[in-house]
Amino acid sequence: MGAAWRDRAGAATIAAMSVPAESTHREWLESALARSWPGSRPGRIAALKGDASTRRFWRVAIDGGSNAPVTAILADLGPDDLPLYARALNLYREPLEEPPWLNVHRFLESIGAPVAALYVAAPHERLLLIEDLGEDSLFAAAAANPARAAELYRTAIDELLRLHVEGTARRDLGCVAFGVAYDQRLFGWELERFIEVGLPEVAPGADQAPLKRELAELAARLGREPRVFSHRDYHGHNLFVQKGASGIKIRMIDFQDALMAPAAQDLAVLLTTRDTANVVTPDIENRLLDYYLAGRARRRAPIDSRAEFLKSYRLCVIQHALKVIGAFTRLERQGRTGYAPFIPYCVAQARRMLARGTDFPLLKRALGAAS
Repeated sequence: MGAAWRDRAGAATIAAMSVPAESTHREWLESALARSWPGSRPGRIAALKGDASTRRFWRVAIDGGSNAPVTAILADLGPDDLPLYARALNLYREPLEEPPWLNVHRFLESIGAPVAALYVAAPHERLLLIEDLGEDSLFAAAAANPARAAELYRTAIDELLRLHVEGTARRDLGCVAFGVAYDQRLFGWELERFIEVGLPEVAPGADQAPLKRELAELAARLGREPRVFSHRDYHGHNLFVQKGASGIKIRMIDFQDALMAPAAQDLAVLLTTRDTANVVTPDIENRLLDYYLAGRARRRAPIDSRAEFLKSYRLCVIQHALKVIGAFTRLERQGRTGYAPFIPYCVAQARRMLARGTDFPLLKRALGAAS
């Protein structure tokens, strides 16, 4: 569901909800609360900061009602269920029977994944009422206490292993994720967007034609990797830390674009996306990769050798960094600001991984990676 849920300044009450159909939202919310917890009604409602999608969210304080939670999240799924890449490549059979959020949520609950509870769903109205997971994102928790960063990210990897191992083993053709592959075509499409939009931003004057050949090879190599059930956007702003009697627990959001992808792709997102380098140092990164591999071994899940897996991880980090550079540059040009500060981090991650090999010499030169 985008970045960590945070109140927007000035959006304190339901009357101030700046949405086109505020009366419809209010009527639906009042009805949903009354049906879920008789006697309950909405109190303070605050709009939340989302991310790059058209989905919108509000934190709803719940007044009255027996056994009602203190707060819940009202979600408007927006006008379109499919991201740009899925529409461009026709990755889903349409028309969809239900929103992917509902479909994937059902599967994740079936394998015990720590997703938010769904209280009320109204697919035709494109509205959901779901559990409020709080505001303590994994990234924020690690940044606030760097000494615990490795511990916190290990907990996230425990849940990622659940997706990769149990999720893959429990293959369910009723879940749309199993019908979509992060394959050569999709990797290549994302890299083409980098060439068109991101490359001129970070390497002005670079010759696109020879770089396209190198990036086509990168997409082809990633397309040959075996795939697992993948969250696809498994990073520290989409994961939340909750404290309980048995310790900390990770909860996840923004899973509606789940698909089948190389195992290293989720790890590349978790450990390197945006400004994660501020909390996940190279030493922590290495230890967490070993922790992931040990977790697969304990679960008797097949995996390549450590050396082969690290090769896959390196390629995934490079591709993810380039994809994000292209995507964030495009968003900034569309007037959706706040993404530009992350671009230098992405360039640094790409340089770091390019410097570890002799392949992609033209990309290396364009980005200024050390030889």
